[in-house]
Amino acid sequence: MQAATLNRLFDHSPKLKEAYAACEALTAIFDRPLSKGQGKRQLRGWMARVSHCKLGCFNRFLRTLNTYFEEITNYFTGRQTSGFVEGLNNKLKVLKRRCYGITNLKHLYQRVFLDLNGYAQFGLASR
Repeated sequence: MQAATLNRLFDHSPKLKEAYAACEALTAIFDRPLSKGQGKRQLRGWMARVSHCKLGCFNRFLRTLNTYFEEITNYFTGRQTSGFVEGLNNKLKVLKRRCYGITNLKHLYQRVFLDLNGYAQFGLASR
């Protein structure tokens, strides 16, 4: 079903098909068990292909990838992401919005503790 829908979209927009293929190719690079050197070569090749195909939708991403290339390719060394930290930051941002107006720091910290791991102590699923 999804493939048929995608193919219909691609029939109407060849650029979308090209962008989708580029995204899939990038994901495939990070899914392969590559060394850091191999990962760098693969990423540079991907970046060159995307730059030559004139898809403007990747311009900002390519600049970011260029700027943080060393840091991003460190992923191939230990295969660790910053997903946990990003998730924690997101939870704290949401909590900050929900707790707007709490002036007592003790109550704010209690709320953070409860949201991060307190529900498990009561046998309830995380919210």
